This record gives sequence, C-alpha cells and structure tokens, in this order.
Amino acid sequence: MNFLFLNSGKSEAAFNMALDEALLESAAQLGRPVLRFYGWTQPAATFGYFQKFSEVENVTHLRPLIRRPTGGGIVPHDADWTYSFVAPPDHEWHSLAAVESYRRIHAWIQSAFAELKIETELAPCCRKSEIVNPKSEIPSACFIGHEKFDLLWHGKKIAGAAQRRNKFGLLIQGSIQPPPVSLKRADWEKAMLNVAQKDFEVGWTDFPSDENFRVRTEFLAAQKFSQESFNRKR
Repeated sequence: MNFLFLNSGKSEAAFNMALDEALLESAAQLGRPVLRFYGWTQPAATFGYFQKFSEVENVTHLRPLIRRPTGGGIVPHDADWTYSFVAPPDHEWHSLAAVESYRRIHAWIQSAFAELKIETELAPCCRKSEIVNPKSEIPSACFIGHEKFDLLWHGKKIAGAAQRRNKFGLLIQGSIQPPPVSLKRADWEKAMLNVAQKDFEVGWTDFPSDENFRVRTEFLAAQKFSQESFNRKR
C-alpha cells in the first residue's frame, strides 16, 4: 500500500478545518489515503458539526470557535497534537463500520506510543464524565470521560477523534493531549510513519503540491469556516 503524507505545520483554525475538508473532497481523485500532521498558530477550539454554538460558547474561553466538518464534542487546541486521516471511497478504511475505523486509528496511535516505550490502552468501554461545575463543562466536551476505543494513559483519555464518511471518502480528525512525559512530537510523528511501514506494509509518498487544491482550501477557509453564518448555523 502507498499512502500520502502531509505535514502542513501551524495554521489558523479556520484554515486547518478547510484543509481537512479539501482533503476529503479530493480523496477519490488522490486515490490513496492521506495522513496529515498539523498545529495551531493560536489557541482555539473546534466543535462537532452537529453541536449548538450557544452551548459551546458558554463552556470554553478559547477563541476562535470553529465548527468542524466532523462530529464529536469540543476539542481545545493549544498544546495538543492534531492529525487527520483521509481514505478514498474505494479503500477498505471507507467500508469499515465507524466503531472499527475508530478502533483502528487509535490502535495505530497506541503502537506508535509503544515504539517510544510509552504504554497506553484502548478504552474497553465508555465512562461518562462527572461534572462538578455544570457551568464550566458540558458532557460533549471531548476530553471529559471517555468512549469505547479512546486511547488512555494511566486511565486518562489522551486521544480522541471524530469522523465523517460520505461519497467523497472518509475523514478522521484526531487530537492527542500528550502524556506528561519527556516526549517530542516529532518523535511520535516519526513513530506513526514507522509503525505503518512495519506493521501495515505502507509506503509513504509526500503529498503533491497542487495550485487548485491550495485555492480550494483558501476558499473554504475564507467563505465557510471563518464565517459566523457557518459556525453559528445551529
């Protein structure tokens, strides 16, 4: 198998969401899965496509607030490690049930941590959050409690993801709150590529630069993800 790899560096929140959606739109044309690593030029929060903006703005101080193209809850982006994974519609990942693609992406991350001598586990079942101050958090916040197959370190959730599957392909957007150990993000990213190469026989090719793709991403960032009409649509 041959996958594409893109390390897009740090960008503004709206651009990050736009780039992921552009990848999903281009999945069939690309014809191969894409793994993307990225960061944030400023603290921000993203929230699930189906969430109500009025609820979200009352429970986090992070701004900007950007609606994701995927589901899930509120995710703070400050010191987290973010990635996305896109598979075309004719790839086996696209045909998986949502729970299985969720398990598989976190098993991949678990193996990468294991390569770095950090032991983690996949949550065997869900655990609902225990909210002390209902004004400070809501149950849909992503890193409160955990769901089945979230990645845990010492019983605490450190990795979660949200998905969108449509005719264009499969998009998984994930966030890792790195464990408080001596670990560089670059080493984890390298481990992710190595694990796929060794365990899944994946060959890596750099994502091709394309002017049309860049223009589409910038359009989505300016005309969709940075617009209040989109972010406040619910």
